[in-house]
This record gives sequence, C-alpha cells and structure tokens, in this order.
Amino acid sequence: MTSSPPTRRPRAMRCLATATALLTVLLAGVFTAPSPALAESAAPVPGDPLTGNGAVPRTVLTASQLSSATPTDTVVDSAFALPAEAAPPAHTFEGTLTLNGTATAGGYRKLKDPNRYSRTEATKHLPPFSATLVQNGSHLIPTVRGLRYTGNASWNLAVGAGRAWQEDGDGGRTRAALPFALVERNANCVHNGVLSFLFDASSISQVRYQITAETCAYHQFDMWGQVAATYQPGTVAGGEAARAAYAAEVAGRLPTKPIAQLATDHPGAGVDTSKFGAGITPTALSTYGFYYDGVNYVGGCQTRRGQYPFCGQMLLPSYSTAKSAFAGTALLRLAQRYGTGVADQRLTDLIAETAGKSAWSGVTVGHALDMTTGNYTSALYETDESGSTMTDFFLAEPYVTKMDKALSFSRKATPGSKWVYHSSDTFLAARAMNNYLQNKAGSGADLFHMLRDEVLTPIGISPDARVSSRTDNSAAGVPFGGYGMFWTKDDVAKFAKFLNNDAGAVAGTQVLHPGLLADSMQQNPSERGATTTGSTPMRYQNGFWGREFTAADNPAYTQPFHVPFMSGYGGITVAMMPNGSTYYYFSDNNEFSWIAAVSESNKLAPMASLQSPS
Repeated sequence: MTSSPPTRRPRAMRCLATATALLTVLLAGVFTAPSPALAESAAPVPGDPLTGNGAVPRTVLTASQLSSATPTDTVVDSAFALPAEAAPPAHTFEGTLTLNGTATAGGYRKLKDPNRYSRTEATKHLPPFSATLVQNGSHLIPTVRGLRYTGNASWNLAVGAGRAWQEDGDGGRTRAALPFALVERNANCVHNGVLSFLFDASSISQVRYQITAETCAYHQFDMWGQVAATYQPGTVAGGEAARAAYAAEVAGRLPTKPIAQLATDHPGAGVDTSKFGAGITPTALSTYGFYYDGVNYVGGCQTRRGQYPFCGQMLLPSYSTAKSAFAGTALLRLAQRYGTGVADQRLTDLIAETAGKSAWSGVTVGHALDMTTGNYTSALYETDESGSTMTDFFLAEPYVTKMDKALSFSRKATPGSKWVYHSSDTFLAARAMNNYLQNKAGSGADLFHMLRDEVLTPIGISPDARVSSRTDNSAAGVPFGGYGMFWTKDDVAKFAKFLNNDAGAVAGTQVLHPGLLADSMQQNPSERGATTTGSTPMRYQNGFWGREFTAADNPAYTQPFHVPFMSGYGGITVAMMPNGSTYYYFSDNNEFSWIAAVSESNKLAPMASLQSPS
C-alpha cells in the first residue's frame, strides 16, 4: 500500500519523578487447607497427560542454576519451553507465587528508546509480581488473567497460563514456566516475557525471568534476572472453576496449523505461503496468521533469543484495532438491542463535559465513530493525530484531563462532511455510548463490560483479551475506546470469524445489528462510509477501514471488490476478505503490507464472485 492508516504518535516521556512506592499485584485468592481431590475433579486439558519419560538433555536453566545464579544476560527462549521428553508433573501447584526484590533486581539492555523512558529506574525492572495459580494436569493457570493495574510508575502486568512437568535432573521437584507481559502504563505497548522455577509440595527455587520481545514501535529492550520467590500453598477459592474453564477454553480454540500447511491442504490453488508475513521487517514482526476454511494457519513468534515458548498465548496489543473491535462493535451491539437510532444520538445530550462547547453542537455518535465530527485543526492526512493536542490527549491519565483534550478541537466543517482522523473522537463516541447504555440499563452499566459479556465471552475470546485499559490507571476508570485492548492469535482469528463468517451471530442468535454490520464490512454498495485522505484514499465507517481492489492491483481481479480491515499503530492489520478468509499480523516498524496476502487468498476462492457490485 502506498499509504497507511493514521497511527497514534508515540508518547513523550512522562515525568515520573514523583512516583510513589511500588504496589504489589495481588491476583486474588483466599486460602484454606489444601484439598488434593479438588484439583483432580476438573476435566483434563486437551493434550494431557504428557507422554515423555523425563530424560531431558538440559544444559541451560538447570536445577543447579535455578537454585543459585546471577544471570548476566538473556538465554535462549527454548530453555523455558516444554521439552518433548517432559514427563507428567509429580507435584501440583496451588497457591500464591510471589517474586521478591523485583524493584532492584536484574539487568536491562536498551535497544530503542528515543523518548528516554529508561531514565526512570522503574522502567528497568519488573513491577511487584504476585500471582495466584492453580494446576490442571500439566497446565499452570492464573486465577486472574489479562491486564492488572500494579500502581508501578512504568508497568502494568498480565500473567498467562503456563506449563508444569517433570525432568530427571531436577531432583524430584517439578519444573514450571509461565508467560507474562509488561504493559506500558497509560498506553498499549506490550513487552513479552517468560519465567521458570522448580517447586514441590511446600518449597520453591529461585525464579529466572527474561523479556526478549515486544510489540512497541518506540521502546524496545531486553530484561533479565533471577530472584528469590515465596510459595504460599493452599486451596484457592474458585480454583476448581478456573481449572474447568481453562480446559474448556483450550478445547474451544480454533484448529491451528503451521502456515506452510495451507499450501498442502489446498494443493491445486498454487498458494505461495511466503507472501504471508512478507513486506514486514522480520525482526519487527511479532506474529501473523491466516484464517481460512475453519483453520487458523499461523506463523511463529520470533524473539531476539529464538521462538517465544508460548506463541499461542503471546499477548498482543490492539492499538487502533480497538476502534473497530470495541467502539464500532459496541455500536452494532447497542443497535441490535435498542435500534439504530443510537448512532444518531448527539454527544451534547450524552456527555456532560460538552456543556458550553458550541463546536460539538450537532455532532452525533455516528460522526465520532466515522471521524467526521467537523472539529479539527488541520485536514491534512494524520497531521492532527501526530500534533500537540493529540499528544496531550494520549499523555493524559486522569479522565478529566483526557476528556478536556478530546473536546478541545474547534469547528471547521459541517459534521459528517469531512474525514479527519482523531483517536480522541473514538474516546468521545465510547463515552457517549456508555452513557446511553446507562440511560437504558442503569447507572451501573459499563460499555466494555457489555461487550465482554455479550460479545467477547460468547464467541470464546480468552480472559487475556477480555479487558481494556482505562483512564486513571484504574479498573474503575473509563475505557480508552480507540486503543488499549489485547489479543492472542486465537482471539483475533475468532473475532474476525465472528464478523466475517458468522455475520455477527452466536449459535443462531443475532448479536450485532445485521444492517450496520453489513455497512461496516463493506457489503452494502450504497454505504461505503467516509472517504479518507492520504495518497491511497480508502473508506472509513463505524471504526472500520475499507479498501477497494481492482485489476490495477492484480489482473486476476476481474471485478472490483472491497476488503474491510482493522488497523493499529506501528504495523497491525486484520484484513477480512469477502471469500471468508482473514489475514492478520502484528509488528512494530510502521510497516503496513498486506496486499500480497489478498492476492494469495484470491487463489483459494476468487473475491470478485463473492462481492456485491460497487
């Protein structure tokens, strides 16, 4: 593509000199006497039990090294991975894992930091780290997953599900590994790490950890360390439900195959699988995949030290794909519940802070979602989004300040007549829809919780992705709306399938308004949406992008067709094609390259024959 969708500007360095002491992340659990029988009553996770004999030829992260070591660098990520020879675990972990001394421990190597985040000491270390865990067979499961607010000056935290297994060289103790991610406070950058330790019924070794990958265009680093840890064993309240839920989650994941298998599964199509992931700097590519015919064909998760050991659970930032997946989809859900008139609701009737601001007169929820409020400083492509007002908006952590910045643009055009990209407009749309929902459902209603409970959970999105960053660095804050969500590969493929293949229905029940969904998915020739600026004009509607393809793109396209897509800062695309396929990738070198993937998908099933005439 000759132009990419607008992307939010990297945050300027926050002043963190007054940051207070770090707060421990407590992933809740109430403990009573252990009950081994309880741990065995949940259904097993598919793939268990392990079948290895424990004869693992280990030379890195040995039992001796995990007992006492001072690492001076990262190691190969495969040292944290479940080996083929792994035997079923002899011990069951249930209780709280706490890493000690994280505020000063470990090493940090800056790779890219133009905003000088590393001047803040907290940036170079883990935040306080405490997780309540239960175990189902060889699977180690946090009772709380997804974003956790830590109070740390630099980092929030997410802990994913890991594994536990037996190796002959570990002296009878069980080895465990967990994926985790540091999430930039008040932003959406994600830095992926992994940790490992040994344990038995009552004790634990030191914990080795490292971070060797990220999806973040402006702050990249390696981090490593080994710290003492505390294991508080005990039966976890809700542990049985967590074990059962995780088994069901794994069973409900989409079938997955390596991307190369696509050509084998469709031998007559002549698909060149090297085109998937092409055009993106390899070191900047977190991961990618292609959903087609019920299968999620996936690429790897390359880090600076090999493949990420938990590729399927690698946490990925949404950035502006949330404009589609949260704000746009919330509109479609509200319209299905209450009628399409929600899009015509005026912001001045729903957002109290618009009082006295005449520039927002006549601006509707639909205008804000379409980026056609008529309020802007410059109509030039991406000038406002990278300007000082939007920088202040992104930096603002308190709701009051963020709302003030979002409302600070002046009227330049009639609402609905001019497209100018502002992430702040999506924030306003989400806030207005939240207040509309409260008017209908009660003051306790929350727009993201509605999306979580009525859309994300029913379609099988994991707990890792059923959360949104909020203002005030607090779960009680207001969702960002236009960024701040998270994905795994299974989650993003499922969400695209829900829109593109299932037409917004779950088990035969229509969840999203079918007409507005068709508009958003470029299936209605009379409702293509606003025309964007930039060297390659596209369409934008309800938070979704749309691009037309013609014979000028590929002679095989005998008729024009449109591809709706979600796009995110740094190099994130989720393209949902009219033949039922979806191509997605997550990267951080500001590269937006997916046209070749459309051509390969067209070989599987021609697009033009499936698209309404333009």
